[in-house]
Amino acid sequence: MILPEITLDPQRAKRKLRVGVTLYIRDDQQSIWENGIFQNCYFLVLLLKRSPLVEQCFVVNGGPGDPKTQGDFVAWSPAPIIALDEAMNALDVVIELSAQLNPDWGREFRCRGGKIVGMHVANDFIIDVERMMYGLPHGMLMSGTAYDVIWTLPAFEKTCASYYEYGFRARVSVMRHLWSPFFLEHALEKNGKTNSFFYSPGQRRWRLAILEPNICSVKTCHLPMLLCDTAYRRDRQFVEYLRVYNAMKLKEHHGFIGFARSLDLVNHGLATFEPRLPIFDVLPGQADAVVSHHWHNGQNYLYYETLYGGYALIHNSTFLDDCGYRYDDYNCEDGALALLQAHREHDRSLGTYRAKARQFLAKLDPCSERNVAAYSAALLELVEDGKQ
Repeated sequence: MILPEITLDPQRAKRKLRVGVTLYIRDDQQSIWENGIFQNCYFLVLLLKRSPLVEQCFVVNGGPGDPKTQGDFVAWSPAPIIALDEAMNALDVVIELSAQLNPDWGREFRCRGGKIVGMHVANDFIIDVERMMYGLPHGMLMSGTAYDVIWTLPAFEKTCASYYEYGFRARVSVMRHLWSPFFLEHALEKNGKTNSFFYSPGQRRWRLAILEPNICSVKTCHLPMLLCDTAYRRDRQFVEYLRVYNAMKLKEHHGFIGFARSLDLVNHGLATFEPRLPIFDVLPGQADAVVSHHWHNGQNYLYYETLYGGYALIHNSTFLDDCGYRYDDYNCEDGALALLQAHREHDRSLGTYRAKARQFLAKLDPCSERNVAAYSAALLELVEDGKQ
């Protein structure tokens, strides 16, 4: 269920809480740009630090790595990083997000009166089924850890809420997605790209980018490639090139090679297949539009970063209000028309486009009163559960 809007009364809590959010720190070097979960961890901590129910917030290292060796990855942490051993006695609530908890640790923590939240921000049902079907690393999702509640996002309510409720035997609450340009702005400043990141109008022929991770079926490049090719068949003059990122393994697959060679953009030498790069190395100077597709994964940071930069976003998400250029889920013709519409209209409506994006992105701000109140209400419900 989605928690209703309520006016939070901090006095209902008997005392303020010490809350930790798990982060998986490896032995090798990590980057905040590897996946959205790392950023989500930090955004959640930023929010919790502003909650009237929270006395102190921590990032809990649930991996084998030493935080002292991780440079910017941990330097940007908005809260002190502690180990699981320390967290056992330091916390009232632990939110399992980036690193999974050992079931034995979880049992002891709950026996001491602690509460455990399992926060899931990916389409776990589809991902887990693929892991089980194709012999991929299982991720230990159904690990046996006992949760007091599962938090997930609106994008995954349809496919995952019941899976979580009956798989974990815990109630499920649907929470707000959080995002801020905080890390993007810091990365741009560090790399000297602060003034060059944003969309520049005036390109007669567009540079198209597809940035789906191509790790599982919820976000892949296949339909965006078809969509771009369909638009190109209608207008041969509007494309300068198409770059498909995160594609180094894909382009070695025989089936994918056959698929790619069926496209005019490939046969005419206008498409290339690129490695994974952070967004600030792709958008400025390499793209005018981002073409995307998801399957029950309509809330992700790629969309927000693209909108923040003012770039044309061609997408099939129902979670972006009226932002970008939306097409019907699996309809390549509709997607091609959306892309061609964006090419015709984007420059002349850029001011309105940016204003809509700013208004929408403000709703995701971890520091907004509305989001702080919503998560605080969920925390209060957690600690009051069973005490009525």
